[in-house]
Amino acid sequence: MAFHAPALVYTLIMSNSSNYSCPAIVWFRQDLRLADNPALAHALAHHSSVIPVYIHGPEEEGNWTPGGATRWWLHHSLESLARDLLRKGSQLVLRSGPAMKSLKTLIAETGATAVYWNRRYEPTSIARDQIVKTELRSTGLSAESFKGSLLFEPWEVATKTGGPYQVFTPFWKSCLAKPVESAEIPSPEEIPSPAQWPTSESLLDWALLPRLKWDAGFSQDWAPGEAGAAANLARFLKQAVSTYREGRNNPGQPGTSRLSPHLHFGEIGPRQVWHAVHAAFRGQPHDDARTFLSEIGWREFAYHILFHFPQTPVSPLRADFARFPWEANPAQLRAWQRGMTGYPIVDAGMRELWTTGWMHNRVRMIVGSFLTKDLRISWTEGARWFWDTLLDADLASNTMGWQWIGGCGADAAPYFRVFNPMTQGEKFDPEGTYVRRWIPEISKLSNRTIHQPWMASSEELRRAGVQLGATYPEPIVDHAEARLEALEAFGKLKQP
Repeated sequence: MAFHAPALVYTLIMSNSSNYSCPAIVWFRQDLRLADNPALAHALAHHSSVIPVYIHGPEEEGNWTPGGATRWWLHHSLESLARDLLRKGSQLVLRSGPAMKSLKTLIAETGATAVYWNRRYEPTSIARDQIVKTELRSTGLSAESFKGSLLFEPWEVATKTGGPYQVFTPFWKSCLAKPVESAEIPSPEEIPSPAQWPTSESLLDWALLPRLKWDAGFSQDWAPGEAGAAANLARFLKQAVSTYREGRNNPGQPGTSRLSPHLHFGEIGPRQVWHAVHAAFRGQPHDDARTFLSEIGWREFAYHILFHFPQTPVSPLRADFARFPWEANPAQLRAWQRGMTGYPIVDAGMRELWTTGWMHNRVRMIVGSFLTKDLRISWTEGARWFWDTLLDADLASNTMGWQWIGGCGADAAPYFRVFNPMTQGEKFDPEGTYVRRWIPEISKLSNRTIHQPWMASSEELRRAGVQLGATYPEPIVDHAEARLEALEAFGKLKQP
């Protein structure tokens, strides 16, 4: 089904808008899709031709320039978007450099009278977008932004006193009391082209792909682009949503949606996910489906927190944690990053991350607890590592997740909640499926010892070909002792 302005609207546009015959620029950012794209739909309804543009300006991201993994995804997602546009009779124009400068150049080259985009909510993006909108409007151009990546704007949800929420449950309850807008903005059948196309830079010249081929596992596991996002959602609704509440906690089974990188890059929008789930259950999602939708809610909550507390990517929301006695231990940090801590469930997660650019959410909590509590290394170190290695590295979600596990953020897990890596492994990977996949050097150990190899007898270790300290490391800390030290440090924090 094509998107077309109704006949009456079309007539009004033609008769009342002198700008209809002039092209509009649609500035793609983290909305790399054609369906449910409000900025694109608005441009198609109000202009005779559309120029799709992506501007690569990492220097404008401040301290949060894209990491290596997200650069890989961006390259392939832009390739996919460019192919989709070609099928619609259009093309993707690539430019690099500061956004304002690039847009002004494109306006001069094309005679465009409007620029439309979908909003982002990072502090640097908000500041940049305000400047762009003000400058363009001051010259008489139309400059409009739209809600394309959230169900609810951060300012649309507020407490009874008008302030921001800091606890998820009342936040989500407030959201659920509001209607979710329709996602029925289908992909257009065609996108009219301008009389003359501006030149485009080459995607390959941006060198987004790694020079050293550490990304081989990415291509095996992922298909960036709008079609890949739709396929992942369809798979999840068919195979996993009905057992989501329990299945999402087992990292050895495909029980999650794996939509997070697609959502981050806007290859699918949360409205599309929301309505697809409701359609799958004829408007009455059961408990498992509602649990999954609450994960969309956590994403909304992360952006709510980032918008209202823009300092949180570098500072704890709980101000008292600014004086927490974090440890500086480069050797232990390196062991954690490499998946060589001696705790199998932790190491499996870190190796999955390095190989695939993704980590199961249950395991993210386990490895985060280990870093911030067993090693007492700051959550900021974990956030930085995830930022560079996760394909779904999202400033809002990454920040909230790390502050949550570190005990210093919104609705945070209390600092005295210390995940035991052995019992977590035994509970959520009881057959050792996940650990055996990512740590093959201990794969022959029994289910009883796979999560704590040091408890295996010397005979079992010999039969399994495991030499602790040689083929697989001894634990770098004693969990029981580290837990007590963490609680002692937290106790001192509470003292005046």
